[in-house]
Amino acid sequence: MLADLLEDSHLITLEQLPGLVGQRAAAAGFSEILIMLTDLREESLVTLDPGGVRRFPVDASLAGRAFRDVALITTACEGGRHFWIPLLDGTERLGVLGAVAPDDSRSTVDRLKALASLVGLMLVSKRPHSDTYQRLVRTRPMTVASEVVWPLMPPLTFATNNLVLTAVLEPAYEIGGDAVDYAITGDVVHLSMFDAMGHDQSAGLTVALATGACRNHRRRGVGLVDTSIAVDEVIGEQFGGLRFATGVLADLNYRTGVLSWVNRGHPPPLLIRQGRWVRQLSCTPSPPMGFRLPATPVLCREQLEPGDRLLFYTDGIVEARDRRGRQFGLKRFADFVIRREADGCSAPETLRRLMRTVLDHQSGRLQDDASALLVEWQHDREKSLTVRGT
Repeated sequence: MLADLLEDSHLITLEQLPGLVGQRAAAAGFSEILIMLTDLREESLVTLDPGGVRRFPVDASLAGRAFRDVALITTACEGGRHFWIPLLDGTERLGVLGAVAPDDSRSTVDRLKALASLVGLMLVSKRPHSDTYQRLVRTRPMTVASEVVWPLMPPLTFATNNLVLTAVLEPAYEIGGDAVDYAITGDVVHLSMFDAMGHDQSAGLTVALATGACRNHRRRGVGLVDTSIAVDEVIGEQFGGLRFATGVLADLNYRTGVLSWVNRGHPPPLLIRQGRWVRQLSCTPSPPMGFRLPATPVLCREQLEPGDRLLFYTDGIVEARDRRGRQFGLKRFADFVIRREADGCSAPETLRRLMRTVLDHQSGRLQDDASALLVEWQHDREKSLTVRGT
């Protein structure tokens, strides 16, 4: 089954995937194959089905439970057992695979997990050049600025031994000035978060320049201080000092736990240790990038302890206001993350629920971009992002 799917995958389109998977899976004893993709806001699962689109709520369905908990869910059905299993790209949740099998033996489960892994890889290989994929995962029109920003984003969840990182950006269909980025080089993960002035197409262009300049210099081996200066120069040259972006650029050695960072006018990261909010990581801030002011950014360092969690964020989260003008606030933000950890939520599920809460606080519509990046170091929770269950 897997060998045939691999061979077939080179010349098929996304629309052909459900039929092909159903045909090959039948040879291994599976039927009623259903491929479901999560929408952009991770609120529903939408079927990739030529026969018609169906939606399953993430918070109120068996398929949604498999997605939320990254767990294999099985129930009895007329054909034997009905399975729901997450579709993953590494540890990024893409959606859920539904299937029916005659039994739930170990060999059946092993074949199903292998099938789900391959389907996840096939989806990712077809996603970059498929408008069908983008149309399916959107529930409303997207602004041009968002269309510029989203392709810049890496997968929003990544994990390896000793490290988990996950991010969320809202408003998903109108994001204009926020961006997050990360990349691994040896034992170091490079992290960046930018918040451009405004909430329009110019903001999208500003943050695109910031991300591109950061990557360009990072990949040439330039340090954090000089990289932030390069971003400052690129934005300043393009907009003549009329646009700017705040940001944090950081390097985390996930072998030793040494964090280095530069703050360019951005809210300082939060450090959560031993299940409680410890402090903001203070670092002498430098001016936002784009003004080309004669200031030398300060490089700061912090030695993390095993189990530490870092929260990078933009001010749109803590400054979100309800109808009475009350801010969501820094304490509520940190407390929410701490409580979800105590509840056993994974890092990506924590941020998914956080953004639902922030949106509810502001009556479903944010007035500013709101982004968060959560990093766990030696937290021993990376296994929670791979499929659990029978």
